[in-house]
Amino acid sequence: MLINKAVRSAAVCCAGLILLTGCGSGDSSSDSAGSDVSAAKDVFAMDTFMTLKAYGPDAEPALDAAADRIAELEKTLSVTDKSSDIWRLNSSAGQPVEVSSDTMTILQKAAEVYDKTGGALNICLYPVLRAWGFTTSEYRIPGDEELRELLENTDCRKVVLDGMTAELPSDYQVDLGALAKGYTGDEIMETLRENGVDSAIISLGGNVQSLGTKPDGSMWKVSVRDPFSPDTDMCVVEIGEKAVITSGNYERYFTGEDGNVYWHIIDGADGYPADNGLVSVTVIGDCGLDCDALSTALFVEGYPDACEQWRKSRDFEMILVTDDGKIYYTEGLSGSFTNISSMPAEVIPDA
Repeated sequence: MLINKAVRSAAVCCAGLILLTGCGSGDSSSDSAGSDVSAAKDVFAMDTFMTLKAYGPDAEPALDAAADRIAELEKTLSVTDKSSDIWRLNSSAGQPVEVSSDTMTILQKAAEVYDKTGGALNICLYPVLRAWGFTTSEYRIPGDEELRELLENTDCRKVVLDGMTAELPSDYQVDLGALAKGYTGDEIMETLRENGVDSAIISLGGNVQSLGTKPDGSMWKVSVRDPFSPDTDMCVVEIGEKAVITSGNYERYFTGEDGNVYWHIIDGADGYPADNGLVSVTVIGDCGLDCDALSTALFVEGYPDACEQWRKSRDFEMILVTDDGKIYYTEGLSGSFTNISSMPAEVIPDA
C-alpha cells in the first residue's frame, strides 16, 4: 500500500481550524453594554485544547456550565477511565451494559453512518488503532497477519443496541473518538442556550462550532488548515450557526522506520491508514455530531464516494483536499468560501 509522503511542518498545531473572530483566552471583558460583553475560557479535555467564547451578560457563568458539561462527557465517553460507559462496555465480556443517553446517542449515530458509508466510519477499530500505537504514542507498524486477525472483530453490525443497553461481542472493543468532540460541541451549544447565551463560538481542536451570529449580526469567519503546511491556512469560510469540522492526515501521525508517514484515520478494509486520495476533509452543517462522523467517513471513502454521499443527501457542505494539491468545495459554499492558498480550488460538479 502506498502511503502519502507529503511534507509536513515540524511545528504542527493540533487544531485543524482557526477562528478569525478575535477568540482568545483570559478573563471576561466588556467592550460595551449588553450583548457585546464577552467571556472566554480555555479547557483541556478529551486530549484536546478547547477554546470557548461567548457574548452577553450571562456569558461567564454560561461558560462555567459548559466546562462542567465537557468534564461530564469526558468522564462518560473516555476509553481509559474505568468508570466510563466505554470502559465498562469494552470490559463486559459480551454481556449487555446499561449506558447513558449521551453514549447511546453517539452509538446510534455511529451505527447509522457505518451503514450509510459501507463501514467507512467504524468505532470497532480501537484494537487496530492500539496496534499502531495511536492510543499510546508508542508507534509501530503492525504486520499484515496481525491486522487481519484484529479486523476479524470489527464488524459494527454485531454491536447490539436495545433501549438504553449496548452489547458487544466478547472480543470487540469500541472507541467513540471520531464522534465524541462533535457531540460535545452540540452539547456545549445547548448548555450555552440554556444559560442565556445566543452568540458564541468554540474551537475543540479540529472542530469549530458557533451559536447564532456575531453580536453585530455579521457572520463568523473560520479558517481551515492547509494539510500540506498545517501551521498555515488554506481558505476561509463564513458561517452563521454551524459546525465546521475537519479530519486530516496531518493531525496525528508518525514516520515509520521505512520512511513512510502513517496517520490515525484507519481504513477498516485493510487496517492501514486510509489512503484513498484525500488528505483533508472539512464538513459544514447544522449538527456537530453529524459533521464529525462524516468528516472521518468521507476521508476513508475518498473523493468519488465522498462526492456521491453529498449528492445523495445535500444536507451538508464540504471542502476536500486531494493528495495532488487541489481543493474542491460544494456549491453551497460558493458565496462564503475564500481560497487564500496557492492551490487551485473549484466547485464539485453537481453530477
